[in-house]
Amino acid sequence: MRLNPSLTSSRGASPRPLLAGLLLGSVLALAACSTSAPKPAGSASGDGMAAAPGASGGKGVQAIARLEPTKGSSVNGVVQFFPRGDGSVQVKGTVQGLAPNSVHGFHIHEKGDCSSGDGLSAGGHFNPGQQAHGKFDGAVHHAGDLPSLTADAQGTATIDFTSRSIALDRGTSGILGRGLIVHNDPDDYTTQPTGNSGARVACAVIERGA
Repeated sequence: MRLNPSLTSSRGASPRPLLAGLLLGSVLALAACSTSAPKPAGSASGDGMAAAPGASGGKGVQAIARLEPTKGSSVNGVVQFFPRGDGSVQVKGTVQGLAPNSVHGFHIHEKGDCSSGDGLSAGGHFNPGQQAHGKFDGAVHHAGDLPSLTADAQGTATIDFTSRSIALDRGTSGILGRGLIVHNDPDDYTTQPTGNSGARVACAVIERGA
């Protein structure tokens, strides 16, 4: 009796091709799992740039002045100084205890000394360029000439302006360690060298912030 040739070849076939196919399938499956795994924070992104987790780019407050009343006054407040990317300094804050709907001279003074009780220990206006006193945004003015404070009906003044005349360091135009003064009267921007702003009703030392 003759055997069917096809049956003979089937029974005698080697198991190696089948084993090789199974091994190849396992390798491909493992490769697929490794490419789908999530990347850890800070790893390179698709464009080859490494991500910087948690980077905010903000510099925060660089200087702060806590205004305290001089003898017989109730004026107080907090003023903060922030660096800007263009080299200027943004000044923000609030002053309270002023007369309702009033205007007050506001200046950086040469000395960070409020020990006298009347603010006079802070010296004169901060004026490294030896300029005449004038308006904050005028062609000629002291580096320490700031916009006047205008109080609302509750006696509170809000401060928000940018200056290019000051720096947040202890250099020639630096204000760290200087005094900040609120005056009792409006600044007339004419009288030299004070603007005839009257008594000093609040004083602070400008200090490095957080």
